[in-house]
Amino acid sequence: MMNPEDLRVSRWRTSTYSGGGNQCVEVAVLPGGQIAVRDTKDRESGIQLFSAAVWTTFMAALKHGA
Repeated sequence: MMNPEDLRVSRWRTSTYSGGGNQCVEVAVLPGGQIAVRDTKDRESGIQLFSAAVWTTFMAALKHGA
């Protein structure tokens, strides 16, 4: 379960592929291994949470062109 304080103090990262144009998503690893994702253009609009296993599968599919 997500703790709002975890989101506040987490280190959010933006993809190096975004080019700094606010056209990307930001990702943070939360305590307990959950992955939080938010829109760079509208950080207050909401956050999607993923388990570490789901995120790892997603990233592997991206790297392999699935």
